[in-house]
Amino acid sequence: MVPAGLVTLLGVIVGILVLASVTGYVLQRRFSPQGDNEVIENLNQRIHSWWIMAILMGVALLGGRTGVVLLFAFASFSALREFISLIPARRADHWTLALAFFVVLPVQYVFIWQQYYGMYSIFIPVYAFLLLPVISTLRGDSHGYLERVSEVQWALMICVFCVSHVPALLSLDIPGYEGRNVLLIAFLIVVVQLSDVLQYVWGKLLGRRKIAPNLSPSKTLEGFAGGVLSATLVGAVLAWMTPFSVLQAAVLALMIALLGFFGGLVMSAIKRDRGIKDWGHLIEGHGGFIDRLDSVVFSAPIFFHVVRYFWSAS
Repeated sequence: MVPAGLVTLLGVIVGILVLASVTGYVLQRRFSPQGDNEVIENLNQRIHSWWIMAILMGVALLGGRTGVVLLFAFASFSALREFISLIPARRADHWTLALAFFVVLPVQYVFIWQQYYGMYSIFIPVYAFLLLPVISTLRGDSHGYLERVSEVQWALMICVFCVSHVPALLSLDIPGYEGRNVLLIAFLIVVVQLSDVLQYVWGKLLGRRKIAPNLSPSKTLEGFAGGVLSATLVGAVLAWMTPFSVLQAAVLALMIALLGFFGGLVMSAIKRDRGIKDWGHLIEGHGGFIDRLDSVVFSAPIFFHVVRYFWSAS
């Protein structure tokens, strides 16, 4: 059964996207009829991509646990592929990488689908982290060994372990909230993505002082403050779809926005280290999967465990 709140939320998101599309069309006709205004063209590319992502997310959420797990398993696979493509792997790493893609990743999501907290919470940071270096060791190649092993472990942590905590929200047993856990996923995704968008908007409007110019030149103190505070307000407004009070929803939204910002900053540092601008080009106007998930990877597991500790009965 689809929660009524989810239908309402999806309707609001569609309304916002329709408004954004109309605005983008008007701006293009007035200021960029020849497609020569880079800002407006990028805006319309992003709006087009938001439509695609919203449709995919909506279908997954309406599909229940299986749809959500499959969507994020696919997202993890795509993100892991993007990350691994930047690693200078050697022949000795082939079995390790094969295990990461075709054993560790699917097993993690099977545990998520089975709602087996005792395993999905430790499978990657304990078993996979200890097993994969052994596989690499048995191949006998010690050249750059520590860097190679660490990069695979970090890739699994970011792209699989952290991302898998989004569908893991469905396994929480919250008294009085039965059958509505999918709304927790919607709350997390809406807050973290709106925080990103609002930081960009506030930065364009008022941005002056850069926070980390060497890592992410577009991030400004004004954009950060405006985006985080706006996302906190959005979280408070969305309290109706959660088991939280308005104040609790605002505090959790603030936590999500802050963690999302720092997650994006960490992922920007990794990109700069590798000398790239985007992780990929699959999503028009947005880069790759990791570029869309970078704010989620830090916020999802913390949000999951905070909600589990304070609200879940198990």
